[in-house]
Amino acid sequence: MVNTSYFSQQIFNAYSMSALQVFKKYPRIFWLSNLIELFERYAWYGFYMGFGLFLVGSKETGAMGFSPVEKGTIMGTGSMLLYLLPILTGAIADKIGYKKVLLMAFLIYASGFFMIQQFSSFEMVFISFIWICVGGAFFKPIITAMISKTTNPETASIGFGIFYMMVNIGGFIGPFVAGIVLGKGWNFVFMLSIAAIAINFLITLFFFKEPEQEKTPTPLLQSIAQPFKNIFITLINWRYTMFLVIMSIFWAAFNQLYYTFPIFIEDWVNTATIYQGIHSIFPSFANLIGTPAGTISAVTLSSMDSFFIIAFQIAVSAFVMRFKPLNAMMGGIFVLSIGISLMFGVQSGWIVLLGLLIFGLGEMGSSPKFTEYVGNIAPADKKALYMGSAYLAIALGHQIAGFLSGAPYEKVADKLFLLKAEVLKRGLSVPEIGDNFTKTDYFNEAAQQMNFTQGQLTDFLWNSYHPQSIWIIFSSVALSAVVLLFLYDRFILPKK
Repeated sequence: MVNTSYFSQQIFNAYSMSALQVFKKYPRIFWLSNLIELFERYAWYGFYMGFGLFLVGSKETGAMGFSPVEKGTIMGTGSMLLYLLPILTGAIADKIGYKKVLLMAFLIYASGFFMIQQFSSFEMVFISFIWICVGGAFFKPIITAMISKTTNPETASIGFGIFYMMVNIGGFIGPFVAGIVLGKGWNFVFMLSIAAIAINFLITLFFFKEPEQEKTPTPLLQSIAQPFKNIFITLINWRYTMFLVIMSIFWAAFNQLYYTFPIFIEDWVNTATIYQGIHSIFPSFANLIGTPAGTISAVTLSSMDSFFIIAFQIAVSAFVMRFKPLNAMMGGIFVLSIGISLMFGVQSGWIVLLGLLIFGLGEMGSSPKFTEYVGNIAPADKKALYMGSAYLAIALGHQIAGFLSGAPYEKVADKLFLLKAEVLKRGLSVPEIGDNFTKTDYFNEAAQQMNFTQGQLTDFLWNSYHPQSIWIIFSSVALSAVVLLFLYDRFILPKK
């Protein structure tokens, strides 16, 4: 789910040390920072994993009813800014203090989560999401810096391992719980995120102490301008720039986990088989996590990516540590593309879950190696500059992901788009979607006129229009990154 950059061979090696001895060396603020990170990731992913569904879902459920193109524009642009703005926000935090910026970030976060459910127009929802991402951009560089400041060469490996474990625990629990409460309404999802942010605000206000900072006389505007100069220094290395562009293609494929996967599950996949399988063994647990209809929600199912990372990251890191970072990335992305083909290629819930596991294994093999590779190729005196500019690839990947999840996804796999095509083909008279006629009404009316149940309508559209073909696009994007990395390694990198 996340870029577990330090959670690779270093953390595997570190676990062979006496962990308890190392744990005693961490200051109180280290554990506090990890707790803050856990709640922030709970709030973010509890909201973000289902955000695509919120944007395109039918209005009577409390969702927005937007088109896939509008959804892709909102998510792609906002998420891109989330990874670009820390260039500025990190410099601001260094000048005015971490605690002040953290409190400001949490206020922005909470107000954004509240605002976004108050509006119904594309423009205001777009602005609200940008506002949320601004809060995230203020938060992101601070908490990572706190882990760095509270560890040393001896404790850094386990320290960052703990940190990224908190990331994934929050990233798992957040959407898992959100998927369960979603049946009560979208407002419950947002209120859970606001509650988690409120806890972080109180923790920061009463317990967070400002770390020691080296005071510099550099004016704020000059401090803000410096990161842009640093980025320019790294990007004039055309080989490095080419590598970032290639990796942005990988991130574009990877980010479909958030942009389209929950929507695809909601529209096409039969998760009742998963519910029934769990119910046959643990009926009370199935009733707890399932929906009243006897299914597993798309958001809850999607959260399993983080669960797989928690369960298998150390083992995968131990396996890939024997490979060069570039080879590990190529192998991991290739495995990820296989997972995508299963996630988007079938209607069986169990096979989709298997695809999600394979996707996660590919992510675990490739994502950590990305940052490791950047650290290896960076000149000794510019490692920090290169590590910072590496986020440009993730930012660009989000923008491309937004485009792919828009018009391409709509024309190939959007259920409403395909149904409208069939309605037009048959010459049926179904009212246009509006304030008094929702997407759900459209599906019900079309199914009635076609003498189908909703299940029969889904199967008919699946067999007639083949929305599963979308896997070809997404997997091809991932495989193109593998091919380009191979060519980059073979023909672009200087030979030793």
